[in-house]
Amino acid sequence: MRPLLRDRNPHQGRHRPARGSGGRDRKGGKMRRFHQASWDEPIIHELSVPGERGILVPQVEEGIADAVGDPLSRIPESIRRSDPPDLPEISEHRVLQHYLRLSQETLGEHLNVDVGQGTCTMKYNPPVNERFATSPKLTELHPLQDESTVQGILEIMYKLERFLCEISGLERFSLQPGGGSHAIYAMACMIRAYFADRGEKRDEIITTLFSHPSDAAAPRVKGFKPIVIPPDPDGFPDITSLRDAVSARTAALFITNPEDTGIFNPRIAEITQIVHAAGGLCCYDQANANGILGITRAREAGFDMCFFNLHKTFASPHGCGGPGSGVLGASGEIADYLPVPLVEYDGERYFLDYDRPRSIGKVKDFYGVIPAIVRAYAWIMSLGEEGLRTVAETAVLNNNYLLHKLRKVRGMSAPFAPGKRRLEQVRYSFEELSRDTGVHTTDIQRRVADFGGHYWMSHEPWYVPEPVTLEPTESYSKRELDEYAEIIRRIADEAYADPERVRTAPHQSTIGKVADHSYFEDPGKWALTWRGYKRKYAGYFEQH
Repeated sequence: MRPLLRDRNPHQGRHRPARGSGGRDRKGGKMRRFHQASWDEPIIHELSVPGERGILVPQVEEGIADAVGDPLSRIPESIRRSDPPDLPEISEHRVLQHYLRLSQETLGEHLNVDVGQGTCTMKYNPPVNERFATSPKLTELHPLQDESTVQGILEIMYKLERFLCEISGLERFSLQPGGGSHAIYAMACMIRAYFADRGEKRDEIITTLFSHPSDAAAPRVKGFKPIVIPPDPDGFPDITSLRDAVSARTAALFITNPEDTGIFNPRIAEITQIVHAAGGLCCYDQANANGILGITRAREAGFDMCFFNLHKTFASPHGCGGPGSGVLGASGEIADYLPVPLVEYDGERYFLDYDRPRSIGKVKDFYGVIPAIVRAYAWIMSLGEEGLRTVAETAVLNNNYLLHKLRKVRGMSAPFAPGKRRLEQVRYSFEELSRDTGVHTTDIQRRVADFGGHYWMSHEPWYVPEPVTLEPTESYSKRELDEYAEIIRRIADEAYADPERVRTAPHQSTIGKVADHSYFEDPGKWALTWRGYKRKYAGYFEQH
């Protein structure tokens, strides 16, 4: 089995001690010097020079033109453009320079210390998987090809589903949903269809305070009333409140375990039994599966459905919004309602099965997100059963090592279950530091960027005061964890010694503090295209 940790640099430990912005660690060289490149780079439309060419479009060969004729003449006049598209005219080399400059202003996955990408599980994403996902054997396939010509990708989809069934204990998986929230919405659709077929009117969904917000929001879109169970003093969902909430109107439980506090709920089987006893279904949000992969299964915990994010958990970069893939599994009679198509094998060929009368239908175009499916298949094949368990064990070890280091940072705490270990992440709090210094977690977030790091706080609203959520995953080495802990320690010390230094950050990065949030919150101020921006704001920001 290949090594899981990515820090295998033979020169490890020989680098020059950090100075400047990164500072010098008191024990010697854990932080590095960092100053992000900053370019006064216009958007590409503003670089346009009339007549400048980037590529020359091949001309139609004479023989083809004679055979086909003028294809443009076949386009109806009503749908032809009256004017050519407003595209920038720019040389190939200047295009390359433009995007390289922009990339230098971005904290990318392969460059920054992204331990702080909490709950997003920025795992080890082996670059070799990109060779599979971007192979012309895949990229040149068309989703409307005859099934006999795409047997290879259908076989990968079929076998990936078998793997997911084994990992979860559930019976079938649909690869259709395009992300976790999409899968939660699909589960809500299945629940509505299931109870409609049974003639039962159930309209309440139970979820918990520290489950993902989509677990309440997506079912609400489908017409369910969400009931949120508060945590008990240890941070676990309060069992008494749950018993009070279940009734004949309970359609389902939507829950994340471990929740974003990083605490695994040891009473999860008792919780699913309470909901089942009331006639409801149990749906498992497994976006936080990194610490339990290969160790616990949804089925043994009593769940009827679950989803995994192939991005994040199964070796596709998160990408802050895509490409996502929220594969959705179900057991028993509920599996009949899974989105179509499912992939079947009759002993000789693989095929797409749309003939499932109870299915809620398609929830996405074509088959699903194929690059994420291929990466997940390759990742599981390379790790095997033992490797998946090692992934989880290493992630838990990394997380608790970082927790041990950060508990010593002045003004920082880990609310709930004091002294207990966590699984794959921790939601920390800077409440004490903020009270002592007036520095907020948003200030610390900008200051972390000065050291080439990433820092994610929490979903809104902040149930934990002044939060930050850190999730190291199995990918990080001890050196990277030490560096990140040192960044946080240094900033906390700065906040007590020179709070203005933190409040006015960043000083070495290209990010900025948004002074006027109304441009994000007021749709009337949005400009979704360059043309729309020019109509609204050309010259405005330069003058103000």
